[in-house]
Amino acid sequence: MAYQITGDGPVDLVYVPGWVSNLDLAWGSPRFAHVLKRLGSFSRLIRIDKRGTGLSDRNVGLPTLEQRMEDVRAVLDAVGSNRTVLFGSSEGGPMCILFAATYPERTAAMVLTGAYARGTWSKDYPWARTVDEVQQDIDTVERQWGEPADMRNAAPSLIDNMVEREWFAAYLRNSASPADAVALWRWGTEIDVRDILPAIHVPTLVLQRTGDRWVRPEEGRYLAAHIEDARYVELAGRDHVIWGEGCDGLIDVIRDFVTGALPAVRAERVLISVLALAIDGAADDAKASERADIIRDELLLGGGTEIRRSRGRLLAAFQRPTRSIECAMAIANRLKPCGLEVRAAIHIGECETRGGDFSGIAIEVTSRLLDHGRPGQIMASRTMRDLVVGSGLTFEEQGEMKASGLPGALQYFAVTGVPGP
Repeated sequence: MAYQITGDGPVDLVYVPGWVSNLDLAWGSPRFAHVLKRLGSFSRLIRIDKRGTGLSDRNVGLPTLEQRMEDVRAVLDAVGSNRTVLFGSSEGGPMCILFAATYPERTAAMVLTGAYARGTWSKDYPWARTVDEVQQDIDTVERQWGEPADMRNAAPSLIDNMVEREWFAAYLRNSASPADAVALWRWGTEIDVRDILPAIHVPTLVLQRTGDRWVRPEEGRYLAAHIEDARYVELAGRDHVIWGEGCDGLIDVIRDFVTGALPAVRAERVLISVLALAIDGAADDAKASERADIIRDELLLGGGTEIRRSRGRLLAAFQRPTRSIECAMAIANRLKPCGLEVRAAIHIGECETRGGDFSGIAIEVTSRLLDHGRPGQIMASRTMRDLVVGSGLTFEEQGEMKASGLPGALQYFAVTGVPGP
């Protein structure tokens, strides 16, 4: 992971860009360089090139949102940043959302600009681009690669600025290969973080341009309406990129928010992945201790924390969604030679933690979801499925269930495939 630090302000601010980027070439745009210098005037600005882009390792395959979150955490660890303001632009926004919900103790505040909760249109999220519109965008990028691809949508106010046009073309060419750029664009449209928005309890600023051609104002308003006490600011302008028209006004709002009093947030409510597991046919026999050791080993390897255990049943918590599924698979594979079938269910949601105890709706929902699985099945909620896009896991829809505390029916799936070697 490549990262760069500039500025020496009193607050750490990590900027997570959208789509693709290049840390070095960013300074080649007079406008972008101006924005970066201004951000660094009131913060220690930490910037990254996400895996597969810019100066970071290339040809690493498509990431999951969780992997990108952990990449950012690794960078923050490396630079000694224990509590940071997250600044997510465009597709960088959903990753910051997941980070803020998962690591509230490390998140001082969050700023989102041109960000979204879901990447494609649905009946209950009708503002996002349709599948056909996404394909048109991808066709445009493929057709214009090598030129300032889709700049008419990214920064229409700069389309006649030859310096910015030439720089933007070179910036994109050096940020990703053509194939990776298209794959990452499509990956960004498969994101859906709507269900974890209520689990965010850090000061949040949502910024949105009125004429943004990629992300509509309704999407920014949706974020602000579903994040606790979020502040929403709508700014005039058409540009999606942060260095477009009115960039000084954008930075002014961010500066005032970041340098204001940011209250400490106690990490009592956290976002966790809950694994419920049942071992059919388990008995209190001579091999019970061996089975317990297998489960304990796999929990340790997966970074899981046992919530409670009873005869043939287990509840465990994970910070990383993919790890919870992998742990369920590993336990099932190790117990199968013993003639035991494992049923598992996994859901992600907000829980309260006090000491080492966990409680909350997510645990109850996962326990209910387990009842819908058959021996040998691993069930996953739609929220879980949406958060592991890019992992290589495949899912098959099974149905819907209702549970107290949920606003509506919860769609659930069976895990049907695993990544190849």
